[in-house]
Amino acid sequence: MNAAPPDQARRAQLAERLGQVRERIETACQRVGRDSAEITLIGITKTYPASDAELLLELGLRDLGENRDQEAKVKAAAVPNARWHFVGQLQRNKANSVAAYADVVHSVDRPELIVALERAAARYQRTLDILVQVSLDERPDTGVLGPRGGVIPTQVQALARQMEPCRWLRLRGLMAVAPRDSPAMPAFSQLSALSKKLRVEYPMANWLSAGMSGDMEDAISCGATHLRIGGALLGKRAQG
Repeated sequence: MNAAPPDQARRAQLAERLGQVRERIETACQRVGRDSAEITLIGITKTYPASDAELLLELGLRDLGENRDQEAKVKAAAVPNARWHFVGQLQRNKANSVAAYADVVHSVDRPELIVALERAAARYQRTLDILVQVSLDERPDTGVLGPRGGVIPTQVQALARQMEPCRWLRLRGLMAVAPRDSPAMPAFSQLSALSKKLRVEYPMANWLSAGMSGDMEDAISCGATHLRIGGALLGKRAQG
């Protein structure tokens, strides 16, 4: 029997993994009485080739994400029909580049980034969906933030108000990454409470981007609407 060509073998592998992830999502939703249609699965393709992004799109996964502009802009150009999410920490000087291809920016955490993205989006005449990134790594004894970026919880509302005058930025909700060295559930519960508070003032900001390969079930139980899944979809990521 002849072996399948590499692209067909990879397609079959990705199809199997995608099915497994969707099954995990369905099971987690049933456990807490949610409809899995409420969940947007984002395939995080960092370090993987654009051919994988293209295969995922062919398999019906339209939402894809990257965390580095240099890699993201190449893949977005190669796979333009995907809905691209920028999920990494964003430097102000990269805002112009990211605004050219990203549909959603998950990592807005300071006023100067809002200014830079608004200016860039206006240049391209593109409306960007924006999520405020919240740091869940703050140590209550020191107030020191963790290394992943994000605004401290007490400043979420103030940063959201900074977007009110923006014509090209659309506040859609919150994003966070669970702390590395502690259980995800308490952090996601805190994020859920912040989301409910934000929606009182901004009802359309009802997206909650939380949950990755290892903690998606906890995120779903806390109301996540967007999951950022890499390894469970694409396999173990090469180091380096």
